Amino acid sequence: MNKETSNTNRLLCDPETGMCEMPGNEAVESAERKARTTGGQIKVIYFTDPVCSSCWGIEPQLRKLKLEYGYYIEIEYRMGGLLPDWSYNSGGISKPSDVAHHWDEVSSFYDMPIDGDVWLEDPLHSSYPPSIAFKAAQLQDQNAAILFLREMREMVFLKKKNIAKWAHIATAARNTGLDVEQLKTDFEGKAKMLFEGDLKLAGEFGVRGFPTMFFMGSPDKREVVYGSKAYAFYETAVLKILPNINKSEYSKDWETLFANYPSLTAREFSELSGMSRTGSEQLLDGLAVDGRLRKITTKNGGMWKLKNDSY
Repeated sequence: MNKETSNTNRLLCDPETGMCEMPGNEAVESAERKARTTGGQIKVIYFTDPVCSSCWGIEPQLRKLKLEYGYYIEIEYRMGGLLPDWSYNSGGISKPSDVAHHWDEVSSFYDMPIDGDVWLEDPLHSSYPPSIAFKAAQLQDQNAAILFLREMREMVFLKKKNIAKWAHIATAARNTGLDVEQLKTDFEGKAKMLFEGDLKLAGEFGVRGFPTMFFMGSPDKREVVYGSKAYAFYETAVLKILPNINKSEYSKDWETLFANYPSLTAREFSELSGMSRTGSEQLLDGLAVDGRLRKITTKNGGMWKLKNDSY
């Protein structure tokens, strides 16, 4: 993969850095100070985007972080605006079809199922509509909004759905229990302003790519993790701020893991259970054969869901 290409185009995510990068931003200390927490807890400001393949790549690590340190951390999701439109030509990318092969490549690198054919069959014109929809979902319920973001990501990465289209956004909203009519109202109104606020904050923080996580402690403790990294990087960021805390123990049997997260890839299950990657896939396949799970298969891997899941 061409390193220079990865650094000059938003949609080309560099496996070496683990980032979908944007040029030209430098961090601003005043913005970081505004976001610092009080007390002993940690605020994690997570800059992401619904179509960021590197962000999809860190779902296993992020889910484990929530299970082990969720008591101490509060994750604030901010949308970064990865793909405003196609009015540019950089790094060899000038049209949606140029992204298709790249997504297939990073799918293998992150060991997360991504089907790049969405860029051939029903390409997105922008990542702004699903980003604004996420901000609208946050107005209803913060936790439901995270489920909604996950649903949209599964739709675009595995099911080749153009999540810039309202029909698919509405389906994701219904599947996660959101009020679709209210979402539409907020999508066309308040959520646009909130999204602009996220873009402004990303600029103030000097965010240059996604994913970027700012771990903010008190009074002046801050750690930053840029890009897709191994779990130890995120855990270390937490422990540098709160060195004396103990991580929570959680049950690693399949039923408990799926109770926490109703959909899991083999890479996610392996990260959460501690089982080998091969053993994880064999177990999940067996549960699907037994009718306890339902498998969604793509050309670049699969995902398993609880049998009673609606979508």
